[in-house]
Amino acid sequence: MSGIEVPRVGRTLIIDAEGAVLGRLATYVSKLLQEGYRVYVVNIEKAVVSGEKRMVIEGYRVWLRIKTLRNPQKRSPKRPRNPISIFKRTVKGMLPKNFLKGREALTHLKAYIGVPEELAGKKMIRVADADFRRRLKGEYVTLAEIARAMGWKG
Repeated sequence: MSGIEVPRVGRTLIIDAEGAVLGRLATYVSKLLQEGYRVYVVNIEKAVVSGEKRMVIEGYRVWLRIKTLRNPQKRSPKRPRNPISIFKRTVKGMLPKNFLKGREALTHLKAYIGVPEELAGKKMIRVADADFRRRLKGEYVTLAEIARAMGWKG
């Protein structure tokens, strides 16, 4: 995989998501999960989504308006509103859902807002291909801003 130097010792990786493009980061994480790694992603609220702020947030808010035909007030699907859930849903969409390996891989993913104490002194990897400073020339919005627009109180 270009962009990440994967250590051969140990099967655990800690990835810093600060300034990473959400889709590209999720692609790398899903590939690593399928290869059997345990992946910890920190600073997930600082990941970015490309596009004009108003358009991106409106695209995510469409999720909140989708209801089911069976009793829409009580049985509407749960929608992710915090940055961790939004990121995990993005990674889940990139994993094979019809195979046990794909469903099981998502259990090896842990995402955190900020850097937790147990991971503070460890070496973290930054995905070079997902860095927004190299990739994006236009506007972008952070995952924290999207989550706050959807009702996250963090």
